[in-house]
Amino acid sequence: MSETERLTVGQATVRFLAQQYAERDGTEHKFFDGCFGIFGHGNVAGIGQALLEAEVDDPGALTYWQARNEQGMVHASVAFARMRNRLATMACTASIGPGSTNMVTGAALATINRLPVLLLPGDVFATRVANPVLQELEDSAGYDISVNDALRPVSAFFDRVWRAEQLPSALMGAMRVLTDPAQTGAATIALPQDVQAEAYDWPVELFRRRVWHVPRPVPEPAALDRAVEAIRGAERPMIVAGGGVIYSEATAALREFCEARGIPVGETQAGKGSLPYDHPLALGAVGATGTTAANRIARDADVVVGIGTRYSDFTTASRTAFQHPDVRFVNINVAGFDGAKHAGIPVVADARAALAALTEALAGYDTGAEYREEARALAAEWDDLVEAAYHRGHVPLPAQSEVIGAVNETCQPHDVVLCAAGSMPGDLHKLWRSRDPKGYHVEYGYSCMGYEIAGGLGVKLAVSGQEPERDVVVMVGDGSYLMMAQELVTAVQEGVKIIVVLVQNHGFQSIGGLSEQVGAQRFGTSYRYRDPETGALDGETLPVDLAANAASLGAHVLRADGVDELRSALRAAKDATQANGPVLIHVDTDPMVPAPGSESWWDVPVAETAELETTRDARKVYEAHKAFQRPYL
Repeated sequence: MSETERLTVGQATVRFLAQQYAERDGTEHKFFDGCFGIFGHGNVAGIGQALLEAEVDDPGALTYWQARNEQGMVHASVAFARMRNRLATMACTASIGPGSTNMVTGAALATINRLPVLLLPGDVFATRVANPVLQELEDSAGYDISVNDALRPVSAFFDRVWRAEQLPSALMGAMRVLTDPAQTGAATIALPQDVQAEAYDWPVELFRRRVWHVPRPVPEPAALDRAVEAIRGAERPMIVAGGGVIYSEATAALREFCEARGIPVGETQAGKGSLPYDHPLALGAVGATGTTAANRIARDADVVVGIGTRYSDFTTASRTAFQHPDVRFVNINVAGFDGAKHAGIPVVADARAALAALTEALAGYDTGAEYREEARALAAEWDDLVEAAYHRGHVPLPAQSEVIGAVNETCQPHDVVLCAAGSMPGDLHKLWRSRDPKGYHVEYGYSCMGYEIAGGLGVKLAVSGQEPERDVVVMVGDGSYLMMAQELVTAVQEGVKIIVVLVQNHGFQSIGGLSEQVGAQRFGTSYRYRDPETGALDGETLPVDLAANAASLGAHVLRADGVDELRSALRAAKDATQANGPVLIHVDTDPMVPAPGSESWWDVPVAETAELETTRDARKVYEAHKAFQRPYL
């Protein structure tokens, strides 16, 4: 008979997680760096008690991090995983009911962005002895339904452990998905609260050190041949570098490939930083929030080599970016699902492995000096626009582009800028001068308001042990700050230094600009009093002081009046002696000053019939752009 150890389900879960490792290229990484948690009656006696025992008996085996918002702790874990190239993450535990459902948004973000995170929500009584329990959803369709079923469609893996003996298969299944680069996302194991506290005799093999190999699948020879044939026949090829280039640590391979073959590179949000911004073949951002350089090359490209991209509507400018009548796609991706998009030639492989194979197989192929020079000249032209946007001298309040410029020029190449929602991600995509593959962190798969500060916490935790010299600069608008700023308190508690640049523009100004574009006149997008005479929300600006709010949470706060003061505040914030914990810099901006245009489009439908003349005019513009949409079949 095999040796066993009697532990509760909660204790067994924590013991198992502490022994999981990921390995790629011969280097092993501890997979779970810790566990975020907020305790309630659904997990305090199970996972909560187990984390306490681990802290007492084996400090550091699975560090507990106290969160303030369940959605926020998932965001922090996801940001941690992204910074570690999906080779490590955090677990998150929450109580039954609102604690668990608060994690749904975070789970969706993780799965959409293909980033690993383990969720351990409490659940109803498996025995049903006390049903209905506090916060239980009673569904007349069946007694096995709980609020945690809301996590099913947004999880890459979901299981519920009704009996203790089901736990090993659930844990192994979650690990299989979490360490699979093609399938990864949120893995959810729902743990009924009575089962968490139940004891069981576990085989000791469950708790032995386990190493999960993260593969680098190589291209199938026939698929590689088809890709080589398509690229060799191209006169104006371009590369679209996505997040897969970063996660597979393929930036050096990409640089070697594009330099050898003369193929210029456009970048998605997740792929920004794949090449340094000043590389002669770097076109910068592509698509709806792209540069004119990338979008002009994209317009006439006859072969598009997508590497690690899922071709979102922003990347393809809602399928208007690539206008060559015979455009073909070669799609290098670990996921066959993405490889088949746009009727492309799928090369199901790791980005680094595929690029190495392509570089060799395309020996002798070169696009030529003229095409290289065209790409370089277009990129230089765009960079001149960036320089002007950085230093436009707008008064009395600076433009958002000037704030971005001040941050970019103050940051070191290895520092990390982080953002997620509003107008800032689009402006950063266009304007940020990336100099390091991990220096740009914008969550744009879900573009989730509230990700920013929690994400900044996760990024700093990810680099603090390995690269503590990296500063993390979170850029967040007042709208996103009001959605979720609570993880500032966790950063204060743990002495985690993140620099938060809070851009105050008094409203949802990103949607305000979009509202104008669709003819809705910025309705409902400004933070103003209601006019007592008209009933409209167009009165005086609300007297909200978010800097004071941040100070009340324990952050060290600096106020900047204009760009010069912002630069001084950034230098002070970067001085490690200024604060042990988060530093927040508050700056007012003028939301009506746009960044340079991208000569691109994003499909947001406009009302087909309307009384408002602004809406009717917007519809005409919309229909004109729709004429350029293509199915890419």
